[in-house]
Amino acid sequence: MRLLIANWTRRAVGGAERYVQALIPALVAHGHDVGLLVERDEPDVRRRVDPGGAGVPLVAVGADAAAAEAARKWKPDVVYVQGLTSPELERRLVEEQAAALFTHGYYGTCISGTKRHAFPYIRPCTRVLGPPCLVIYLPRRCGGLDPRAMTRLYHLQRARMALLPRYGAVVAGSAHMRREFAAHGVPRDRLFLAPLPPTDLAPDPAPPTPREVTDRLLFLGRLTPLKGLAQLLAEIPKAERLLGRPLGLDVAGSGPEQARLQEGARRRGVAAVFHGWVDGARRLELLRQADLLVLPSLWPEPFGLVGVEAACVGLPSVAYRLGAVPEWLEPGISGELAADPPYSGALAEAIARALASPEHLQRLRAGAWERSRERTMARHVEALEDAFTRAGRT
Repeated sequence: MRLLIANWTRRAVGGAERYVQALIPALVAHGHDVGLLVERDEPDVRRRVDPGGAGVPLVAVGADAAAAEAARKWKPDVVYVQGLTSPELERRLVEEQAAALFTHGYYGTCISGTKRHAFPYIRPCTRVLGPPCLVIYLPRRCGGLDPRAMTRLYHLQRARMALLPRYGAVVAGSAHMRREFAAHGVPRDRLFLAPLPPTDLAPDPAPPTPREVTDRLLFLGRLTPLKGLAQLLAEIPKAERLLGRPLGLDVAGSGPEQARLQEGARRRGVAAVFHGWVDGARRLELLRQADLLVLPSLWPEPFGLVGVEAACVGLPSVAYRLGAVPEWLEPGISGELAADPPYSGALAEAIARALASPEHLQRLRAGAWERSRERTMARHVEALEDAFTRAGRT
């Protein structure tokens, strides 16, 4: 099959791009002819998503009519859209060719893309995108406090929502996201579930062997309010009291909240080491050193792939029971789940349960590793091929 992957950038700036980076060679290995269309090719300090030497052509760079025309001339069987910033380019692509969409996030279903209210307390939002969202956006702190930005984002997401019926297939990486797009009117015969596989790691060849408990926690992610590191810093002293011993925290990530979070760790007496953004060997080293990966995200994660990747090396996770996380984190088996925020102490209690004894932690390590083997790129591609066949018939 001739497949054109369409994404907003050619550079690996986030999880969606790492997915494309891993997917391209997998599709080529399955015998597909793959091309790439991107709206921009920057920042050039980041790695490209298209691997060198794979024979994958860059069909177009741009978001204008010329890019859409280049896509049409390439004559793909299916355009596989990952997320675009230009509704006009997206409209041209899905009107002129068969197309499938992968739902990396709340694309066309939420003004802010966070799918949660922050006031008077944090809770997931189950609304279908529409005019009532404009009424509650500012009072419920769904996003920022600028009404002009709210209006601009609303029109962008409504434009995306209007294009959903034009896709021959919509692919969800989790059952949670499949339900989200079903609620927004995508027919069930066009909705496909293709659980995400690890993209940066493969499961270790053997289960984890018992080792000394380090009492080190690991946070991996952007340092933004949604990722919940401030919440974790507040919960660690509570977990220490429950366990009766100190805990260490490694923070691997960067972002606008870094200075405030470092001060928060100092003020609370948390033994945190901020490593900045890490990749490759250093990231793997931190995963192997930690006892627990903590995902304190305060929004319904569309998947939470970092937890599955950590499980590849036998690292269990602790997270809130939000979004798609319960689909891969089974409490007492591959980690521990905390009650939904804002219940104070829930995350601390989950951490304490996971670290209650070396024997229990070892069971979680083995369970996490076993679960990681259930999600493979080969199975993911097989599910995608069903979606592409459906899209091609539209």
